[in-house]
Amino acid sequence: MTAPTGPRARFHHLIAAEWTKMWSLRSTPWAFTVSVLLVVAINTNAAVADYHNWPGYPEGIRQLFVPIWAMRDAFTIGGAMVLMLAAASIGALTLVGEYSTGQIRTTFAAVPARRSVLAAKTVVVTAVTTALGAVAAVISFAVTQAILSGHHVGLPFDYPGAARVMVASALLAPVCALVGLGLAALIRHTATTIVSLTLLLLVLPSLLNEGRYATASLLHALPQGAWAELVTVGDSPVPVAYPTTIAGSWLVYGLWALVAVVIAAVAVHHRDPAP
Repeated sequence: MTAPTGPRARFHHLIAAEWTKMWSLRSTPWAFTVSVLLVVAINTNAAVADYHNWPGYPEGIRQLFVPIWAMRDAFTIGGAMVLMLAAASIGALTLVGEYSTGQIRTTFAAVPARRSVLAAKTVVVTAVTTALGAVAAVISFAVTQAILSGHHVGLPFDYPGAARVMVASALLAPVCALVGLGLAALIRHTATTIVSLTLLLLVLPSLLNEGRYATASLLHALPQGAWAELVTVGDSPVPVAYPTTIAGSWLVYGLWALVAVVIAAVAVHHRDPAP
């Protein structure tokens, strides 16, 4: 068979094609909008509850509220779990959706360079989910701290550690999205991929605690555990037997993203060889 002789697609063309494929689906804008609204709503509900309960809080809780509780209202575990699952699902569906419909054959026929296609998907998924995480993080912080300011316990954007917390919450989205992309390349089945992501990102951390070295180390090595450390501002009133570090938590973020992309590249290269 004679190879196509047309002009070779450049990388920015592949990015444009992946961007078009993502936003051509009607569900994409709705998924992003609903995800942001859910995250903000969950965090806002926590701030509203503390605002109403503030008059009844004892002095001990009031002393701990700034910054520990105020920051937890801005980025609750419930909001983080919604963001993780939404971003991971978006990352997975970017690839597994093409496998389930058979469109991936058309994509690879048009662009035989499998790794270039995957790299373009990675760039698009990273960009859009980073934007998703950033919007959710900034709005959550602004709304929750405005509510808490009614009792003069809201934090400003320039509060020490607030920038780190917002960046960590925003980057949680692309990290989980790339994990979804990597699992999708391995599993290639929509339902199984989503269930596997839920078990890995949400269920497994809930089964671990910091009471033992082994379980604490595993928890700290998961995206949710790393996020929990990065969004903690102030000294915890409860001593931690096996603490982790801020630098180590950033490293966990980077390693999960890197390993996920490598797994996806290897899986596509070996299971979808170029003709």
